[in-house]
Amino acid sequence: MPDASGKRSNWVRLSGLGFEFGSAVIGFTLIGYWVGGYYASPKGGVLIGAGLGILGGGYNLIRRSLTEVKRAAQEQQARGDEHDRDGQA
Repeated sequence: MPDASGKRSNWVRLSGLGFEFGSAVIGFTLIGYWVGGYYASPKGGVLIGAGLGILGGGYNLIRRSLTEVKRAAQEQQARGDEHDRDGQA
């Protein structure tokens, strides 16, 4: 949901992170089930697929979270600079 400046709200961006993590885990688990069924070991495929999904999704979650923290700090610093120019502390 864009605000007046056309940017999405923080909660929309952050909720997307959780959705991406869950999608990675579910997607890799299903792929693992399919590959495991092909090799007659669906349980092993599910475990390997879920593990890869958690690793990949966790990596993406951490990477994107750090990016959001940096962006928020830059926005806060920019707001602080605006207040300093106006003569407000």
